[in-house]
Amino acid sequence: MKNHLRIDIANYFMLIIFVNILFHSLFPIKQIISTINYLGIFLFILGWVPQFWIYFKYKKEKNSIETKETPNVLITYGLFRISRNPNYFGMVVSLFGEAIFLGSLITFILPAIFFILINIFNIPFEEKVLEKKFGKKYLDYKKKVRRWI
Repeated sequence: MKNHLRIDIANYFMLIIFVNILFHSLFPIKQIISTINYLGIFLFILGWVPQFWIYFKYKKEKNSIETKETPNVLITYGLFRISRNPNYFGMVVSLFGEAIFLGSLITFILPAIFFILINIFNIPFEEKVLEKKFGKKYLDYKKKVRRWI
């Protein structure tokens, strides 16, 4: 699989946040949560925590934040002990938090699609790159830590 076939996740993540608000405003299909939902706000904010943690850890390890570049160091500590993809997990949590906060049925569609697409396009590609770069070390890590949680 070539690099250009992968989804640029950070841009799509931000786009989905805005498109969900737009869909909610234009097509509020079946309002399933009608009051201000603090769980949604909490999950939206909580989903950003891994993004910041990973940003600072990648800088510390001198790994590129760009998903298109191969990392120099395999990080297996911190959030990476719980999930092989804490960044994607955080994005999905944020998107579902936003959907819960907005409350209309249509806002749950894009987070689900996002989850499916990164499982099909990004994660398998990145796993192949990591297997090629780190070999047995990555394969052992992959056996110990789940893809999500």
